[in-house]
Amino acid sequence: MSQKHGIDMLEELRSELIGYCYRMMGSIFEAEDAVQDTLLRAWQNWDQIRQNSSRKAWMYQIATNVCLDRLRSAKRRALPMDLSEPASIIMEPRDSLPRSSWIWPAPDNVGDPANIVVSRETIRLSFVAILQILPPRQRAVLILLDVFRWSANEAANAMGMTTAAVNSALQRARSTIARSNLRSEELQGGDVQADQQVLASYMEAFEQYDIDALLALFHENGSLSMPPFKMWVRGSSNLSSFYNTTRSHCLGSRLLAIRANGDSPAFAQYVPTGRDGLLAPWSIHILEIEQGKIAHIHYFIDSDLFVRFGLPTGLDAKQDFSI
Repeated sequence: MSQKHGIDMLEELRSELIGYCYRMMGSIFEAEDAVQDTLLRAWQNWDQIRQNSSRKAWMYQIATNVCLDRLRSAKRRALPMDLSEPASIIMEPRDSLPRSSWIWPAPDNVGDPANIVVSRETIRLSFVAILQILPPRQRAVLILLDVFRWSANEAANAMGMTTAAVNSALQRARSTIARSNLRSEELQGGDVQADQQVLASYMEAFEQYDIDALLALFHENGSLSMPPFKMWVRGSSNLSSFYNTTRSHCLGSRLLAIRANGDSPAFAQYVPTGRDGLLAPWSIHILEIEQGKIAHIHYFIDSDLFVRFGLPTGLDAKQDFSI
């Protein structure tokens, strides 16, 4: 295999490896770094890959080892509703946790293995949250077998395990998931293909910061969260109080329609900078919609996400961002 052919082969796997590492790590930041490390290690050990009969399995073995190394001392990532009760007193959020504490969204172009159509449910935030409760090795086995549809033999070769050990790990992983009781699991049944009218109404209501119009789009017991802040809010009256409390941060915002995590409806929020109508990145909104109403909104407040999503680092407030 020529050097150019080898580079092309490695790059062809980049997208699906990011999808694998994202499910493993729960963070697009960590996933992209892990894949970069994987490609570097593969290139440094090029003689081995030329001799290996299953180059793809060899690459996944490297990626798995990279992820396991990174997860060895890491704490479980989570969504806010899986860590605490909803806020009882509504105030401007202050208490936050480090980036490493949270599950972060991924752009919708995170790839699947070639020739395999993977269920989009397995990249939804709620499913990624469930994966994080598994020990890392069980997590890898479940992703390879139940998500990517590998055989037990293929997974065993990629992970340096026996087939019996792989099957045992898979059963333990499935059992743990069956017993899980995360609040975020309630969001698994959301409508990925949401009514465009709901999305257009949300965009208009948020940009105008019409709180009554926003509340009308939620279910009565709807909720929102905003990593890296621990606080999350549930119920119409609390949502109303929250939007009023945070008005000064969001007034004048513009939203850019995007897709994230398995084609979930999402928006990139840009806020005024006070300089000549320029807007700066602020938050990624991911909407969980059920039966034509909003069940939950994840407000991910981290401007570095915009780079990972391939979004502009600034906008002109005069642009038309209509859906």
